[in-house]
Amino acid sequence: MEHIYDKIIIGGGPAGYRAALYASRGKLDTLVIEKISAGGQMTLTGDIDNYPGFEEGIDGFLLGEKMRKCAERFGAGTQPAEVIKVDFTKKIKRLDTTAGEFYAKSVVIATGADPKRLGLPNETELIGKGVHYCAHCDGIFYKDKKVIVVGGGNSAVSEALYLSKIASKVYHVHRRNTLRAERYYYDPLVRAINVEFIRDSVLTELISDTKVVGAKVKNTNTGEIKIIDCDGVFIAIGRKPNTKFLGNAVELDQDGYIKADESTKTNVEGVFAAGDVRTKIIRQVATAVGDGAVAGTYSV
Repeated sequence: MEHIYDKIIIGGGPAGYRAALYASRGKLDTLVIEKISAGGQMTLTGDIDNYPGFEEGIDGFLLGEKMRKCAERFGAGTQPAEVIKVDFTKKIKRLDTTAGEFYAKSVVIATGADPKRLGLPNETELIGKGVHYCAHCDGIFYKDKKVIVVGGGNSAVSEALYLSKIASKVYHVHRRNTLRAERYYYDPLVRAINVEFIRDSVLTELISDTKVVGAKVKNTNTGEIKIIDCDGVFIAIGRKPNTKFLGNAVELDQDGYIKADESTKTNVEGVFAAGDVRTKIIRQVATAVGDGAVAGTYSV
């Protein structure tokens, strides 16, 4: 007979390990399946300055490890593996992973959403060293410095506006002549005196030594290359939820996020979605752990 867990959590980020903490503390036989390391996207952030309880901030990797230990203190287990396929059609849910098959009475999906990248050669190695995907997470480190924001949607404009209150100069780069952002976001940005708009342009190269010191921006109409000296680049061209492995197992919205409200319940009995992977307005560490607490409380 295969072992049947009370609850399996897919994803070991802040939502996943908070769900595991609540579930295991409630005496449920709980397992977290995480393909990389505790913390998820948090581990790429560097210092986290906006999570309660750490007045000096805390390293994202360290916070992830602390969350894992909190859950394991109450008996939650961790399985290093990637979930390849799921079957939620029966009362007992089956997960096919790189470490074999696992079974559970209930499942929490907490696989998060990855920021879309520009695909530049040194982009990955410069994450946390001048390349960022969340101004509200990392913007404070650029007080009185020069930054570039890439993107034209609501998120990009919101990030640029937030940074305009911190940085000395914000260069807003967008590949089109007009923004897709709503006027609610756009109008205040236009009024910011330290924001320079660079339209019909794409960022083609990150200039760095051990960290970002500038970037090359190409005008898509003229081909002209402009070099901008800056201390950081914030990329806000969208996010991609990690839901491909689910197939049609749960209902998704048009962007691929799992449809679930504040209850974290999906359209499938016994399956919950917590954190950045579900449809929601704000995606932060604090909102993820809130989801995890809710999802981890259910005993079915």
